Amino acid sequence: MSNIAGKVVVITGASSGIGEATARLLAQSGAHVILGARRTEKLEALTSAIRSEDGLADYRALDVTKRDQMEEFISYVKNTFGRVDVIVNNAGVMPLSKLEALKVDEWDRMIDVNIRGVLHGIAAGLPIMKEQGFGQFINISSIGGHVVSPTAAVYCATKFAVRAISEGLRMEVGDDIRVTIVSPGVTESELADSISDEESRQVMKEYRKIAISPDAIARTILFAIEQPADVDVNEIIVRPTASAN
Repeated sequence: MSNIAGKVVVITGASSGIGEATARLLAQSGAHVILGARRTEKLEALTSAIRSEDGLADYRALDVTKRDQMEEFISYVKNTFGRVDVIVNNAGVMPLSKLEALKVDEWDRMIDVNIRGVLHGIAAGLPIMKEQGFGQFINISSIGGHVVSPTAAVYCATKFAVRAISEGLRMEVGDDIRVTIVSPGVTESELADSISDEESRQVMKEYRKIAISPDAIARTILFAIEQPADVDVNEIIVRPTASAN
């Protein structure tokens, strides 16, 4: 067991992909994971699977775009387990398209989930972490938060925002709270399923041939959490070896 054993870890967007892989790995490492997502049937199945392997897991329905739901979720964790050690702000969507396609509703959805969802996690968790005198935020950005590509302007903007928000938070919170940005490259997930633009879908289908497993990102998150309290891993980019950008 590493020093992650016994830590209370909240994971949003936990029903699939990076969130699911992270929940499984952290539970195997001794953490108590509390999972949030909209698809409760998947959360229930994942929680049962973790418990069947003697892991500690709970779940609650969560829409990160609703601040009241996030507040209730984090309050439940604090009231039930006495503390909140880590919040992994992982929930995200990626309906790519060229700007000229004017898919404004999809732009709004990305802003709501990818930016407001992270802010809601911070707003709910920061007062608790300040009061208890410790904690860690792990915010999932993307390689798209470093490099802009065609069809991904809005998505990249949201992930640049995650990095900016996280860096500002790190500078403000002082020595007691750690802040980590994890920027995955192309990773196996359901994100591409939300692409309604056919041209963008085909481009992404080709791009994803080199995708790495979400387990790789889960291991990165584990690494950041298990560092000693005086070590703050600020940012890690994880991408396929075959990826040039």
